Amino acid sequence: MRLFGKKEKRDKDCTCGGNCQPVNKKEVKETSCCDVNFSPENIEKAGEKKKEKGIKILGSGCSKCLALEKSPREALAELNIEENIDHITDFSQIASYGVMSTPALVVKGKVVSYGKVLNKDEVKELLEENGIN
Repeated sequence: MRLFGKKEKRDKDCTCGGNCQPVNKKEVKETSCCDVNFSPENIEKAGEKKKEKGIKILGSGCSKCLALEKSPREALAELNIEENIDHITDFSQIASYGVMSTPALVVKGKVVSYGKVLNKDEVKELLEENGIN
């Protein structure tokens, strides 16, 4: 327990004194401290975002959200592309994208529109700009 600046006693094998975080990526060599491996590969992987696929509609399920869901379906049908469309209604997941105004359109993990209902042609442009064609 850390209370009023007092530190917990750490394992005898711990060489960092209870401060198990690398100071500088360049100075860190492949070491393991307190069961955490700070190898350069793991540090780089931690900074990468998971690449997402597909199209997501973020919204509570209101009429505007459902209208936005219809536009990508029509655009994909016109472009003869089969792509999954997920509708996310969980507010914690919506907030994880940084969206505060719904409905929102997410393409390959990137928020491309929020706060308005797009028509089919606008969605087609956004899909082509973001590599779905």
